[in-house]
Amino acid sequence: MMENSPKENTQLFSKSERPIDRTPFKSESSISEGKQPCCGELKVFLCALSFVYFAKALSEGYLKSTITQIERRFEIPSSLIGVIDGSFEIGNLLVITFVSYFGAKLHRPKIIGTGCLIMGVGTLLIAMPHFFMGHYSYEKFSPSNSTITISPCLRDLNEKISLSVMERSQSNINTGCETETRTSMWVYVFLGNLLRGIGETPIQPLGITYIDDHASEDNAAFYIGCVQTVAIIGPIFGFLLGSLCAKLYVDIGFVNLDNLAITPKDTQWVGAWWLGYLIAGALSLIAAVPFWFLPKSLMKPVSRKDSISSSEKSKFIVENPKEYHIHYQEKVTMLEMARDFLPSLKRLFGNPVYFLYLCASTVQFNSLFGMFTYKPKYIEQQYGQSSSKTNFVIGLINIPAVAFGIFSGGLIMKKFRISVFGASKLYLASSFFGYLLLLSLFAMGCDNSDVAGLTVSYQGTRQVSYYERALFSSCNSGCMCSKTEWDPICGENGITYASACLAGCQTSTGSGKNTIFYNCTCVGVTESKSGNSSGMVGRCEKDDECSKMFLYFLIISVITSYTLSVGGIPGYILLLRSIKPHFKSFALGIYTLAIRVFAGIPAPIYFGLLIDTTCLKWGSKRCGYRGACRLYDSYGFRYIYLGLTVLLGTISIFLSIAMLFVLKRKSVSNTENLTNDNEATLESTSSKKEHHTNNDYISETPYWPGKETQL
Repeated sequence: MMENSPKENTQLFSKSERPIDRTPFKSESSISEGKQPCCGELKVFLCALSFVYFAKALSEGYLKSTITQIERRFEIPSSLIGVIDGSFEIGNLLVITFVSYFGAKLHRPKIIGTGCLIMGVGTLLIAMPHFFMGHYSYEKFSPSNSTITISPCLRDLNEKISLSVMERSQSNINTGCETETRTSMWVYVFLGNLLRGIGETPIQPLGITYIDDHASEDNAAFYIGCVQTVAIIGPIFGFLLGSLCAKLYVDIGFVNLDNLAITPKDTQWVGAWWLGYLIAGALSLIAAVPFWFLPKSLMKPVSRKDSISSSEKSKFIVENPKEYHIHYQEKVTMLEMARDFLPSLKRLFGNPVYFLYLCASTVQFNSLFGMFTYKPKYIEQQYGQSSSKTNFVIGLINIPAVAFGIFSGGLIMKKFRISVFGASKLYLASSFFGYLLLLSLFAMGCDNSDVAGLTVSYQGTRQVSYYERALFSSCNSGCMCSKTEWDPICGENGITYASACLAGCQTSTGSGKNTIFYNCTCVGVTESKSGNSSGMVGRCEKDDECSKMFLYFLIISVITSYTLSVGGIPGYILLLRSIKPHFKSFALGIYTLAIRVFAGIPAPIYFGLLIDTTCLKWGSKRCGYRGACRLYDSYGFRYIYLGLTVLLGTISIFLSIAMLFVLKRKSVSNTENLTNDNEATLESTSSKKEHHTNNDYISETPYWPGKETQL
């Protein structure tokens, strides 16, 4: 029997003889205060943390909405976009372990406030390249002036005007090439996102555990659900902000918009991507202020009698009172904390429930990170939607479903007081039905756009395979065309041509986005004409059937997002209830670290690499290097994007099933042990009634202040 202090013995003897009805002891601080704790400061912290979650989620949502804009502005492939997106996780990786381990023992609110400042500076840094780069230039046919018309198809090599224009253009290209080789401005976006990752690090592990430590057992899950819901509202505003900025031209205020030859639906269009980062950075800086005025810790509420979470926790955790006193009552030095790091990590990974949940979540987040990062690109390329409309749809329809799903998961856990085993079943069910719904999206894609020389021949028949020389045909053989040029026009036959030159167009009228081309010999081939066929600037629209498919895609996508999100809070509760109280911050930190390292960093990169393999037409930089992709193979894009997502989701489901079996076996085993112990204790109590006080203490599971895990 462990020794008790005189104060604790006095408390023990003053309680009732019935151990089952015993009210848990208050902490020493509560006893000394002699009053119930006030929850005002906790609510202030909850509001401040919710605003921080909103700010960081808005920044993350806005980054996802500008993926295609950044790709086009810096002329980089999807794989490099994945590296930029993964830099956020790299920033987390650098400091997450130390912040989650040492931060739990220091002033948590001030550490969160410092992180917000770093996050705000990083977000502002992302927007800086716009102010140091020149005006955005794009491939476009433009006549020299209103009186001299340059033919897109240069048949006569002696056309001096045309050649002089080409020479001047080449001179400008060479000048631009020299500038281009000196700058790689996307690195600033990479570094800014890296700082965002460093600043975001303490928010989740320290913020969630701060609430868990100081909220009552009934309210903790609900509070966490509220915070996570607010975190999902952030991306809604992030994508809506991205939709607004995508409508504005990148150099708005510096160029005459009437002279633009492209529209927001053009694959070369770049919106004002930098504007939203200035707004998001300011919000992050403001969010840091309240945390500098909050205390290091709050008074703990009195635990509920016969707590459901306590009984559930006792099935999976065997705690040692002496170990608790060492962690919570002794003031240890930083060196002693460092020495305890590896043993703590070993004990954490020795928990099979925690380890299997960690593996299942990591694989699942690989699929979710990859799917969410490239979802705007998928909608744009698969269904022919503009960046602005894509961001608007995701922000207004898709993300609210995720928010409602997360909130529903927390509400279900609170209302039905679901056990740990029930939480694991709910987590598994949401994953299973969510990925099952994703399978139906394979049938909701669109055919490739008809692009001459890429997806169809110049005669209008389907292309078997793509090769560069297919861009040239007998109808444009007399033209001086470049195979790298991408300045699409839509012929009156419904086929898109890579450029007016490759369409064999002889004359043009108008300027900018109102330019119309005439006498296009390649357009006349499919129309069985000798010529006199026209085309206009821009790609041809998708057919009506594709619009219907887009509507079906949105409906299934919303249902899938809700279904997968319902398992979010049950997963969190499962994580927190399967570990010892003093490991909560450390366990959440390691969990976050694993998600960042093995999902957040690699998933966008290998998703991007595989998506790049489906590109049919690459853009070209001024120096002749490969730029961003202009046209994707719709079939290949769909199979890689959805197939990889479903494959990873299936693996996570099998890992979740294994975790469920471990939980069930452990629950049954520990329940039998507890039953045997209680029967032996009751026998001992009835045979020694005269020593009821001592037997009363033995019959109860050892308790000490703060033993409850709060969840």
